[in-house]
Amino acid sequence: MNIKINSKIMVWVALAVIPAFFVVAQTSAQQAVPVIVKAVVIDRFVDRVEALGTLRANETVVLTATVSETVTAVHFEDGQRVTAGSILVEMTNEEEHALIEEERSTLAEAKKQYERLRPLIERGAASASLLDQRRREYETAKARLRAIESKLRDRLILAPFAGVVGLRNVSVGALIEPGDVITTLDDDSVMKLDFTVPSIFLASLKTGLPIVATSPAFGKLQFEGNVSSIDSRIDPVTRAIVVRAILPNPERLLKPGLLMHVTLLKNPRDALVIPEEALIPSGRVNHVLVVHQSGDSTVVYRRQVTIGNRRPGEVEIVEGLEAGEFVVVDGTLRARPGQPVTITAVDGGGEPLAQLLNRERKGQSQ
Repeated sequence: MNIKINSKIMVWVALAVIPAFFVVAQTSAQQAVPVIVKAVVIDRFVDRVEALGTLRANETVVLTATVSETVTAVHFEDGQRVTAGSILVEMTNEEEHALIEEERSTLAEAKKQYERLRPLIERGAASASLLDQRRREYETAKARLRAIESKLRDRLILAPFAGVVGLRNVSVGALIEPGDVITTLDDDSVMKLDFTVPSIFLASLKTGLPIVATSPAFGKLQFEGNVSSIDSRIDPVTRAIVVRAILPNPERLLKPGLLMHVTLLKNPRDALVIPEEALIPSGRVNHVLVVHQSGDSTVVYRRQVTIGNRRPGEVEIVEGLEAGEFVVVDGTLRARPGQPVTITAVDGGGEPLAQLLNRERKGQSQ
């Protein structure tokens, strides 16, 4: 008899608990989940190609002698900046100076004889053949003077362009011969940066593309430039092509031979961009939670998206979203598709997500 009474009691208790369970479950299902959202925006996006490159001076030359002579004067110091045409080194040239003085005198006499004979020809007092002879002597004297001046220039080492000289390798009194290195000269007003790019990017390479270069020697300092030329051949071994960019160097910080880390910015475009936190990866497929408002109800729906390239903290959306829609950036693990949510903050991009979360916690505690 007691067993039957207890069974009835259990049945009545179960019937009373089941409705209460459904009420609690329904209330929990309808409870709004707090989330932080961000609008899908259109932003400038570029593809980045990383490479290593070597700096070269805009113009560079190794200065050597063309004759065997003794150095009589050196007019530069190590690392000095010089202008185009500056005399850097003088060599023994007394003989050439004497020959020039002699030839100038001969030239002046030949010119005088030629000018004196011209009026006589006009009056018929001299023959035309004699005038031709005086003209030939005058022209010959000018040619000999140019030849001696050329020999004199061979004994002067001049700067062919403006730039900075390297280390001095000669001293006064030293005998130098053709091919001996005197110094180097570099035009470092702008620098050429040569780097290799895999040939798979050949279709998108073109002159004018921007690049950003960095070097451990300068920490986080960035140097910006543009692609100036692309090699006409692809290396058959590495399947890469050499690209040359021009970097302005107004402060003369960059030096030839420096290794640079290059970021080539290609295919600039306007793209849909969202934070990486909004992505919900599932294998090779990505989804986001899109906010939908209908009257007083705010719910989220799961939507598949196709992503493009990435950059720190952001990802490009190729398909699946439109500009102006809002996606969940915090609360993706708590919210479920079709579930109502409460927007606690809108990420405007100017405030870190951590600060938004702190603000949300403070608001909930109050």
